[in-house]
Formats: sequence, C-alpha cells, structure tokens
Amino acid sequence: MVGVTVSATTTPHGAEVRLENLVKTYGGHIPAVDNISVNIGAGEFFTILGPSGSGKTTTMMMVAGFSYPTSGTIRIDDRNVADLPPQKRGLGMVFQNYAVFPHLSVFDNVAFPLRVRKTPKAQVAKSVEEVLDLVKLREYGARMPRELSGGQQQRVALARALVFHPSVLLMDEPLGALDKKLRDHMQTEIRRIHKQLGVTVIYVTHDQGEALTMSDRIAIMNHGRIEQLGTPADLYDRPLTRFVADFLGDTNFIEGTLTQTEGEYGSITLPDGTRLDGVLADPTLKPGTAVHAGIRPEKLRINAVGMPNANLWKGVIKEAVYSGNIIHYEISGPGEGELVVTAANRSDVAMHTVGETVELAWDRSEMRFFRD
Repeated sequence: MVGVTVSATTTPHGAEVRLENLVKTYGGHIPAVDNISVNIGAGEFFTILGPSGSGKTTTMMMVAGFSYPTSGTIRIDDRNVADLPPQKRGLGMVFQNYAVFPHLSVFDNVAFPLRVRKTPKAQVAKSVEEVLDLVKLREYGARMPRELSGGQQQRVALARALVFHPSVLLMDEPLGALDKKLRDHMQTEIRRIHKQLGVTVIYVTHDQGEALTMSDRIAIMNHGRIEQLGTPADLYDRPLTRFVADFLGDTNFIEGTLTQTEGEYGSITLPDGTRLDGVLADPTLKPGTAVHAGIRPEKLRINAVGMPNANLWKGVIKEAVYSGNIIHYEISGPGEGELVVTAANRSDVAMHTVGETVELAWDRSEMRFFRD
C-alpha cells in the first residue's frame, strides 16, 4: 500500500539543530566528545559516521537528552535544550533494538506517545492510521510484535517515533540488527519517509555504505572530533585526511615524499623513477614532506590506451578474485608497492590472469596526497 500524504496541518516540519562547542568528558579524562560545532539544516538528513569510540553515539545521546554535555549548547530552532530532560525536547527516537513493547499490539505501540500526551481518542485513532499507512503497516494494527519480522518491528518503532509529529527524528544504528537485503530495503523506505515528511533526521551509523546512500551531509568523527563534514560526494571523492580516505570506502595508499608542487597538484617519485601526480589534500604541503598517495580501486584502469593526464604504473597481477559483479585484482609494482583494482564484470572488459604484466592508468585528479 502506498503511504498516504499527511495533512498540511499535521505534517512534521524540520527544525534547525545547532551544536555549539559541545564537550563531554567522563571522570575528567580525555573527552568522548571534544568541542564540536555544527549546524544541521531544517529538513536535512544528517548522518554522524565513525568507528567505535569516535564519539558519535555520545553526541546523539546528548542531543536526545539521555546524557548531558560537560559544556556547550544544543539548540533546536534557537531554543537551548541542553539542560532539558528527554521528554521536554519533543524529539522522536528510533533505536537499534526496536524497543517495541512486547505486550502491546502494533496499534497500541504506535499510539503510546499520543496517549502519554493525553491526546483525544478520536485523534489517536486517526494519527495512528495515518502513520501506519506511511510505514506500510495499516493491515497489521492488531498484531503483536512477536508476530512480526525484524523489518516490520523496526517500522513499528519508526511509526511510534513519528506519530506525534516531531520536528527532529533521531536514529541510532536503527538497521544494525537486520540482514543485508532487508537493511537495503529499509534504507530506501526511511529515505522515502524523510522526503515525504520533511522532518530533520540525525542518523548515527558505523556503516559507510548506509551513510553514503541516505545522507544529505555526513560528519565523520574520530577521537571525539569531526574529522570532515560534507556531502557524500565531497567526502568520498575529496577526502581531506588519510583517516577519511581510509575509513570511507576502500583506498590504495603509496608512501612517498613530495618532490615538487604546482598549484593544487604535487608529484612523488617512486624508487624505480616512476612519477605520480596528484591533488594536495592539504594545500600547505611542501616539497620534502612525507605523504601517503591515495587512489580508489575503482578509479584504476588496466591497459587503458590514450588516457589524458594519466599516471602510469606497471606491475604484475598477483591475485584475481571473482566476486560476481566485480573482479578484484591485486597487482605488485615498483619496489614493494601494491595496488588493488576493482573491474566491472562486463563482456566488454577483458579478464586478466595471475602472472600477467599490466599497465595501470588513472587520472591524476583522482589521486590525493595526504600528510604522513
């Protein structure tokens, strides 16, 4: 069933969220969140991404009100909520473990936030029906949670978080307990609902693919700080640090020393004399600086002919791994260098074998030099 359009008088509107100099320390030790500031636009799908211990969940818990900041402010539509308890912030929240009430039906689970707010009975029925339509569970209102799949239970949790029309929806690893196929489907559904309602979403995950697929902007956290903030394309194609390039997707790294710079570009020379050109991720890098040259596996081309502005790198295929839609090649090159290449499995793309000597080519604008 296609989700209904919620009436204009009840449609959630996204609120602007501003985190200002937010700090959280435990026991006076190194901060879990270290002075982060960010503006999240009204109606934006904003993802906080990072490895375990990076501070992403602590940040979410402070926004939700389950943890209070050591210092700094949290503003929702210019109202400082940093000292308010969770129930006073008016936020929707979806957890990884669903947190549905096992003794209540789907209808009663979704109705719970409205009944707590003493909403009139007729309005409760209308609002629950609308939001169950939205998450495509209208026919399941009488069922108990034990009669639902994991994906359906997560939809119940989502419906319950949306039924009282919050201006901000917080989602903490909401798809982590689902299998890959269902997780992919739920990503599409959450994105659809976000676009339909216009609610501001703050989404926490450690799954890079999930973040790239769903987000308007992503903040990558590392050691309590925001390492880089930008659109998915900004972060993937133009990482500013080695950490971001390594954490978000797959990247080959070659160690070297800058031999020259010219504008935004620089060059390194490998032991056999091979010169590689790339973009300076940090414009302050100077000749003589040790760098890591990073290139994505899918940017590499095997035996490409006539490619302009190309870096060229000769090597021998050490391993070829068939993965269905792509083939992974591990290629050894000058000195101890190795590069991994991913090639599409298509009839017009030649297959290569272990032991074959090949030449790799890639556009110099797709290689980035990071400070060592």
